[in-house]
Amino acid sequence: MKMDLKQLFDLVGEKQEIDCDFDFSNEKLYGTAPFTHPVRVTGKIENRAGVVRLVFSVKSVLSLQCDRCLKAFEKTIDYSFSHIVVRELSNADDEEFDYVVCADGMLDLEELVRADLMLELPTKVLCKEDCKGLCPKCGKDLNLGSCDCKTKDIDPRWQALSDLFS
Repeated sequence: MKMDLKQLFDLVGEKQEIDCDFDFSNEKLYGTAPFTHPVRVTGKIENRAGVVRLVFSVKSVLSLQCDRCLKAFEKTIDYSFSHIVVRELSNADDEEFDYVVCADGMLDLEELVRADLMLELPTKVLCKEDCKGLCPKCGKDLNLGSCDCKTKDIDPRWQALSDLFS
């Protein structure tokens, strides 16, 4: 979705509301397509005292798989983002700040939302904070209960000492 910001750059006090949905179902993340629901974007972009500021929030439900127990689950996300939008960078020092450059006065909102959202998503996905994962020997889901596997492997160099106590 392209937004025409030419008038917004020129008129102080001008603002535009943002309220749209994006379909990111083709986006891949962690080898899967987690965006099974539309991504809702709401916010505004306004010119205050000659500074154009974009503020928006992103809400959706992701379909994910836990990194520890491999269980499929859904997670609701709600992130907020803020950017200063400029027509051009005035000097080389401006590159260290997070500006969105719209040289032709057109902003590709969908691409900006996609980039912000992908950078915000966690690298480790867990179904719950205290997920115990799977047993490395038998593969049982430890969230459902403990397994009957021997939990402690003995270093073979110490096996003779262990035999003395058993």
